[in-house]
Amino acid sequence: MENLELEGKWNRVKGAVKQKYGEWFDDDKVFAEGKWDEIVGKIQEKSGRTKEDLEKEISEWKEDNEVR
Repeated sequence: MENLELEGKWNRVKGAVKQKYGEWFDDDKVFAEGKWDEIVGKIQEKSGRTKEDLEKEISEWKEDNEVR
């Protein structure tokens, strides 16, 4: 298993823990962060790219597709 695949799995686990914490303590921000970590982790596992690269690409895509 490659290093980036392991990192992706870790991000998925970390995301699940954050989501559960957010539910327990009614913290929407932590819950949303957990969802984000989980999504990025899944993409990272499949693509073998770093979290930073994926976040940069998603951010650029978001900027390019904002409604003005």
